[in-house]
Amino acid sequence: MSEKIVQTAGREQLGDFAPDFAHFNDDILFGENWNNQDIDVKIRSIITVVALMSQGITDSSLKYHILNAKNHGVTQKEMAAVITHAAFYAGWPKAWAVFRLAKEVYNEKIEEVTDKDTYQNSIFFPIGEPNPYGKFFEGQSYLAPVSQEQVPIFNVTFEPGCKNHWHIHHAKSGGGQLLICVGGRGFYQEWGKEPVEMTPGTVINIPAEVKHWHGAADDSWFSHLAIEVGGEDTSTEWCEAVE
Repeated sequence: MSEKIVQTAGREQLGDFAPDFAHFNDDILFGENWNNQDIDVKIRSIITVVALMSQGITDSSLKYHILNAKNHGVTQKEMAAVITHAAFYAGWPKAWAVFRLAKEVYNEKIEEVTDKDTYQNSIFFPIGEPNPYGKFFEGQSYLAPVSQEQVPIFNVTFEPGCKNHWHIHHAKSGGGQLLICVGGRGFYQEWGKEPVEMTPGTVINIPAEVKHWHGAADDSWFSHLAIEVGGEDTSTEWCEAVE
């Protein structure tokens, strides 16, 4: 059994003004509900963060519960996956607001020894390991799974100047890919069109059967979430390198 949760904020802030509310907050909500062992406190913390996020509550109360989740074993990687997953149901603007609070709470800097370390400290999502699809990239790239359930989501990171080859997402129906820039600066280009600059918050919708590439600017690291759109008979055709 985990350590008993004790809350005194209600009485400290509202004890004289609203003693009944203070009692319900400290003794019932936190005293009884949070100490109920039918759900372990880590899961209870995640549920609370998602519930507040879904309502658009991004004040100090949410920051407190994100910190509470961290203190009860929710790692930065897990919190990133929780917020990303909830974003599909609660909304992207809410997710961006929650990520700002989460970055403050999880301000876990790693020692900056390399340029990669420095860049990692500037983004929320992990850079991950060398990309197993590296043969289809010019330059070094990295891949980190964010969520592998329901909707697979990966954070793809490119070192400066790294680009993937031209490629096409085929599908009999549906299909395609969604890119969301989460760090640095890069570009996306469709065959026969001008490149589109990508900076944090840029969203690119890539239809099936469109030849394209994406990668980092020559002077910047670049990261985007890659989300595969479900479809029938999907596949990826890799083509020539970008000139």
